[in-house]
Amino acid sequence: MTITEDRSTDTSASNAATAASSVEAQPVAGFIGAEVSGVDLAQELTAAEVADIRAALLRYKVIFFRDQDITPDQQISFGRRFGEVTPAHPTLPALEGYPEILELGTDAYGADEVKDLDLASFIENTWHTDVTFVHNPPLGSILRGLEVPPYGGDTGFTSLVAAYNGLSQPLKDLVDGLHAVHRNELHVELGNPAGLELRAKFTSAPYWTEHPVVRVHPETGEKALFVNPGFTSHIVGLRNSESRAVLELLYAQVADPRYSVHLHWAPGTIAFWDNRSTAHLAAFDHVGAGPRRHHRITIAGDVPVGPDGYRSQVIEGGEFS
Repeated sequence: MTITEDRSTDTSASNAATAASSVEAQPVAGFIGAEVSGVDLAQELTAAEVADIRAALLRYKVIFFRDQDITPDQQISFGRRFGEVTPAHPTLPALEGYPEILELGTDAYGADEVKDLDLASFIENTWHTDVTFVHNPPLGSILRGLEVPPYGGDTGFTSLVAAYNGLSQPLKDLVDGLHAVHRNELHVELGNPAGLELRAKFTSAPYWTEHPVVRVHPETGEKALFVNPGFTSHIVGLRNSESRAVLELLYAQVADPRYSVHLHWAPGTIAFWDNRSTAHLAAFDHVGAGPRRHHRITIAGDVPVGPDGYRSQVIEGGEFS
């Protein structure tokens, strides 16, 4: 794999594998994000290309592919080169004919009365990591742009490794030993019937899991913050007021713009992010600009482990695979 910033060869791949791959990764921000070129995802990937893409994902946390004209079947096949592709979602319906694909967009949830406004009218817009309420949150997510408004609708990604590293040592020492409960709650505008309908689907089966507040990445060994305002309920063992204060401090750290990158979508753009070390936010700033529609698949992950050796524990629900 070629890293454009220093033109060096990735040492994790063998010389033979590197010779068989023209994958290049161009960093696009200081802590996170790279655009990957030199590969056509509509074609069968070589082992070398898969190895280089995985190396780029681990290094940059989220990688972007441009001008990829692929089908739903090809998107699923691409995901399977990196692990088991899960069902679309633990509780939300899948795209018809494709049980692995979650369609993101108002039409997908039957919200006919707000088609022109998209999800901006009833879902709270927060940083989050996908499906952390299950025992084994996804390794990664692959999102494909289908309909993209001419302006707005960017997606932000933030490095939870950089967010952790940016804490002072006394705070690192504190959060390294904390655990928090994640549950499948969806924060919506309570006065909007479409929002209430979507929330009812989202919470139709309860999932509650106690995770470490900091997880150790199983492949890189990096420590990453593992909380998000969408699904984290409380920190175990703290008073309510203490839990809220600590979580708000950590949420502010996650949202620090220094650790983020923003993707401007175009049809055929694909984002592949490491769900173990990132959070993301879909900006609802495209109201009136037209529809925004994407297809997402997720790759089965492992059970998080904290710096203290604590392994996530199921309270209710279970694994996602």
